[in-house]
Amino acid sequence: MIDAKEAVVIAALTAGALASWYLARQNRADVAPPPLETTHRGYYLKSARILGTGADGSLLYEIQAEHAEQQDHNRIAFTDVSVNYTPQSEVPWTVDADTATIEQDESRVLLRGHVRAVSKEGFSGNDTEILTQYLELDPERSVAETDARVQIRIGARSLTATGMLASLKDNTLELKSNVSGKFAP
Repeated sequence: MIDAKEAVVIAALTAGALASWYLARQNRADVAPPPLETTHRGYYLKSARILGTGADGSLLYEIQAEHAEQQDHNRIAFTDVSVNYTPQSEVPWTVDADTATIEQDESRVLLRGHVRAVSKEGFSGNDTEILTQYLELDPERSVAETDARVQIRIGARSLTATGMLASLKDNTLELKSNVSGKFAP
């Protein structure tokens, strides 16, 4: 049996435990929730589409990407990218690349990795293919430029050069340096 002294000790310990539990519960209500994180994480999209329009609002081109992610407040990065011009724009080119970035204050799309521009009505009216590892494309002006090594196939002719400036709308091409080529009769 429990004597009176032990009963008092047990009662005091029980009262202390209950008081401790009650105070801990009350203090938890006074603690403010952690502040929300204020850093901007940006956004990401799967199967992204960006539409480019002219001054009159007509659709000029479409940028499609497997994935798009905001890198910071001014830059968007894309993977598995394709730039397609509409028939109304009269630019018969498609440009594909592994990755691309667009800066908010720039009108250019910076394409990297296995960049390939193709047209059935390209330079001299022939099937044309441009291959490079880096290309700056201004889709509104339909101008493509690079200082990197470039390989160009125009029909049966093949050219390589370092650097290029091309107007995709006008189908004109300027090679910058180290030009070499192979022409079939």
